[in-house]
Amino acid sequence: MKTNLRNLFLILSLVLSTTGARAQSHTFAQFDRYAEANARLAKPAKGEKRVVFLGNSITDNWASMHPEFFSRHGYTGRGISGQTSYQFLLRFRQDVINLHPSVVVINYGTNDIAENTGPYDEETTFGNVVSMVELARYNKIKVVLTSCLPARSFGWRPQIKDGMAKIRHLNARVKAYAEANHIPYVDYFTAMLSADGQGMKQEYTPETVHPNLAGYAVMEALIVPVVSKLL
Repeated sequence: MKTNLRNLFLILSLVLSTTGARAQSHTFAQFDRYAEANARLAKPAKGEKRVVFLGNSITDNWASMHPEFFSRHGYTGRGISGQTSYQFLLRFRQDVINLHPSVVVINYGTNDIAENTGPYDEETTFGNVVSMVELARYNKIKVVLTSCLPARSFGWRPQIKDGMAKIRHLNARVKAYAEANHIPYVDYFTAMLSADGQGMKQEYTPETVHPNLAGYAVMEALIVPVVSKLL
């Protein structure tokens, strides 16, 4: 309980410091991004098992670049470019719980490490992931945790030179947590790692962070069997 309260305090402090007077407009979490789509999405019919993919631009681009993958499997994409785990947690009710999914797939970490919402703190990012898991389980939603993808550098944040070390450490920590709590964990990182171990394979990305269709094909082959088993 103390850990959860501390995480909530840190999130609220971040919101206030980042958005200032704009905090009351709720723009930090971008609740409006999927508001209309969520309103149009009826409650799952009897026997229907909805799957929500929550994430950042990697998830956002996935749904826009390969929409057939989502429609074919009945998956719902709820990625927002640039977001961090702080923002995922704030919109978790609107974009996950209220959609009544059977499963949520959570992809996190890249933008936390890239410091999109302030200095990176692994303890808080990890705590945000744990909080999302706890919220999902309380609402009887099964969870799939995925690894942060390899990233040789962040084009919008070139001053960060130790991104891969932070990605490896966060992945190891979340994987251990998943195993200890019997949560499926999908390791995109290892499958997409370059031969030199310093980033994503060149054939899987047009730059250093975001997958192309070939990269998404690798991810799709890994995630589908895991989600199907849960359903």
